[in-house]
Amino acid sequence: MSTVLFIGGLGRSGSTLLDRMLGRLDDVWSVGELVHIWERGLDENNRCGCGERFRDCAFWGRVGEVAFGGWDTLDVEEVLALKASVDRNRFVPLMVLPGLSRPYRARLERYLDLLERLYAAIREVSGRPLVVDASKHASHAFLVRRMRGVDLRLVHLVRDSRGVAFSWTKRMRRAEVVEGDALMATDTPLRMSARYLGYNLLFHLLGALGVKSILLRYESLVRDPSGELTRVLALSGRPVAAGELGFVGDGWVELGPSHALAGNPMRFRSGRVPLRVDEEWRGQLRRRHRVLTSVSTWPLLLAYGYLRGGGHGR
Repeated sequence: MSTVLFIGGLGRSGSTLLDRMLGRLDDVWSVGELVHIWERGLDENNRCGCGERFRDCAFWGRVGEVAFGGWDTLDVEEVLALKASVDRNRFVPLMVLPGLSRPYRARLERYLDLLERLYAAIREVSGRPLVVDASKHASHAFLVRRMRGVDLRLVHLVRDSRGVAFSWTKRMRRAEVVEGDALMATDTPLRMSARYLGYNLLFHLLGALGVKSILLRYESLVRDPSGELTRVLALSGRPVAAGELGFVGDGWVELGPSHALAGNPMRFRSGRVPLRVDEEWRGQLRRRHRVLTSVSTWPLLLAYGYLRGGGHGR
């Protein structure tokens, strides 16, 4: 039984930062957002976190050999179509109770076979016992839960919904795209609020189904990185050794190279990176958008402690 530490939550909540921090540990291998490997890696051949294009990266090339005898043995269009027919939030009830639909169950088994071979190859090639998957997507987490030989542990990462809403309105370039310019997805505060509720409630359901999990606030991670990393590692079943978190300082973190897929452009950064809570939304988010987001997501803002003490958290 191998352990997969899954970072789940809505995008723009700090998952890339947490993933990169965990990747500094000697027995941990972070892969970024593995949910996007077929499209952004295999199909689009975007850049890996190491800077090489996916098909030129030695690590991912070796993973493809071990898992499938080479990436070229896979029919990319077929894999993408299979994923689209299995990996959606609306299919979560069938992931929990696949016996409700025989056609879906057949597709699910085919896709799980691909994922199991992929994750096993990552563990073998990396030589690390703990794999961190920062995919964030709830439906993908429910799929990992069904994988044979995997002990799923969930870091349910949350951020103040008003900060998330503001971040989703910003236009940022996708740094992994080599040919042409591509922007990261944007969304309106109203649609983002609905997704905030839906994604987070699905992760609470995952915990209710017995997956070991912790709730981690982005703001707490930035303000107390050593303390929060210690909690995350305890979830994965290992204590922190003396001096092991020496790459974390007062207001900074030292990041190393990575082979992370997709995610925030900061995955291409190495060296010392300053740590500060991004609260630009407090001065930049339009008042009507702040009110709309606050009202529509207030139950979770209250549950996560953002409506107490000015919403600053720990």
